[in-house]
Amino acid sequence: MERKKKRSFLLLFCLLLILLIAYFGLQSWNKKQEKKQEAKTEKEAVYATDIEEITGIKYDVGSGEFDLVKEDGTWYNAKDRDFPLAQSYPEQMASDFAKLKAERELKDGDSLEDYGLKDPVYTVVLTDKEGKETTVYYGNSTGDNYYVTVGDEGKVYTVSSTSISDLQYTLEDMAQLDTYPSIGSGNLKKEVITRDGSETTYDADNDDDAENIAAVAGGLGAVTLSEAADYSVEDKDLAGFGLDEAARITVQATYTKDDEEQTLTLYIGKENGEGSRYVMMNDSRIVYLISDEVCKNILNEE
Repeated sequence: MERKKKRSFLLLFCLLLILLIAYFGLQSWNKKQEKKQEAKTEKEAVYATDIEEITGIKYDVGSGEFDLVKEDGTWYNAKDRDFPLAQSYPEQMASDFAKLKAERELKDGDSLEDYGLKDPVYTVVLTDKEGKETTVYYGNSTGDNYYVTVGDEGKVYTVSSTSISDLQYTLEDMAQLDTYPSIGSGNLKKEVITRDGSETTYDADNDDDAENIAAVAGGLGAVTLSEAADYSVEDKDLAGFGLDEAARITVQATYTKDDEEQTLTLYIGKENGEGSRYVMMNDSRIVYLISDEVCKNILNEE
């Protein structure tokens, strides 16, 4: 009886082993087939562009004219090089247009005028690292695609309408805003307010300042950097925001992060007449709009 049990167990084990081998063998075969299919699909793919490295992108798809340039590995807004351009946006555009995939290439098609390419809807000018320009023209839409031609080669392609989706951001959308720290009553150590040459200090180590520290920490913790009045303010324009040295209020907040002391400097300017005040932080050139109520809490004002 015991021998029969052992034999049955051995048979079951062998069957399980065979099934596992078959399973993993099938998985391996499927992966090989998928790779073959991917290679075949890639070989058959048609691309309207083939640019090794894009270093310039000019376009206008309805959100205004844009001119983005890449120098020493960094992308800039050519019209305002001080604008804090988030690098992910132009990098994605360059990736999209370096090899612009076509749904199909039209053979023996009609004239460019018939596809709306005589008077293009959109034009995208791409510059490579050697300074060579490639112009992509978008004509009429057809279903979920656009008719496209490149330069003066005369070939007409259809490309997905999503190919221009990354070009539809406004300049404000592409701004890299500053990162604001997490500050609250639990990690705020000190706040020093300098106004008209005089200082007011609230110290967490001073028991008499406990209520004041809680109040200003509430204001500092409520700041959100989401709306800007100027993305690259010049010194000559600071007075217009009440942020020149003579007019601004300076707030220095000392707080802890990962058990290390950090310092945040805020410059608070005048009101904008719509319930907000102009504010700058640290060495940033961005002028933010922060609600007057939050600013009053930071300054411990009634």
